[in-house]
Amino acid sequence: MDAMTSHIETAFSERVIEENGTRVLEIRPAHDEAAAPDPAALRARVDAAKLQYGGVLLRGFTPLDAAQFNAFAASFGKPLLSYEFGSTPRSRIEKDVYSSTEYPADQWIDQHNEQSYTLKWPGSIWFYCTVAAQSGGATPVADSRLVHARLSPALRERFAEHGVMYVRNYGNGLDLPWEQVFGTEDRTEVERYCGAHRIDFEWLDDGEALRTRQVCQSELRHPLTGESVWFNQAHLFHVSNLPEPVREALLDVVDEDRLPRNTFFGDGTPIDAAMLDEIRAVYHDTMLAFPWQAGDALVLDNLLMSHGRAPFAGPRRVLVAMSA
Repeated sequence: MDAMTSHIETAFSERVIEENGTRVLEIRPAHDEAAAPDPAALRARVDAAKLQYGGVLLRGFTPLDAAQFNAFAASFGKPLLSYEFGSTPRSRIEKDVYSSTEYPADQWIDQHNEQSYTLKWPGSIWFYCTVAAQSGGATPVADSRLVHARLSPALRERFAEHGVMYVRNYGNGLDLPWEQVFGTEDRTEVERYCGAHRIDFEWLDDGEALRTRQVCQSELRHPLTGESVWFNQAHLFHVSNLPEPVREALLDVVDEDRLPRNTFFGDGTPIDAAMLDEIRAVYHDTMLAFPWQAGDALVLDNLLMSHGRAPFAGPRRVLVAMSA
């Protein structure tokens, strides 16, 4: 990892952490003296740095509990969001603070921009480490501008022309139940939500199961910087992203159209596996990872920076909050 250090004439010290072309600005209290993070002093610098680098790591400040983290993230001027239409299991910890994705510790979570599988997403995402893993457990990031630039023009054009169709099946015991995803047991409320968010839906098995389809963007222009960013989860939802033994086990149980999730081009045609391999390779080649320290806060511009999770050993607790 290459790192360049510079200091500014404020109560903070800064350094840029860089790997594979992706950069994050680290901000610490001056002279390494722990201090409570002061939103009034930090806000302007963090907001500017997010647009420049895509992410800011606040390190060395006085630790926060979940309620304090909720208040700290909310104090940056954007309302915190609830986790609507989720795709992974999380637990609400405190008001608008959630657990990070509750997948087994031995699993990688590939790079993705939060809720880029929808038409409504958070502008920023906050992570706060209360317990760092014994080993592993990083939250790798990758610059979505760089990913977009490194993908082949033919691939970008094909995706931009058709968009990405996300097909999800709920209620078959293989993924999140629809009641959890939509936060209701009322089918009418589910149908209302789908209608309001341009989601096609189909009730299966006498209403016990639900299938949804939604066509979403493959890329975006950042509303403030005007830069093009790669912004979808085609590679993550696609059946090819499952480890082969898991994929085979699932297909032994259900037909392919009943898989918990899958992706297609927006017109319903299959996505070439070589394209998905190219996307995964570009993410891998642009990824920046650093070990968590307890008390670290990482805030990402959700359009400019993707994130993931590395496998880990030992206890690990990372909290998540999202803002508009």
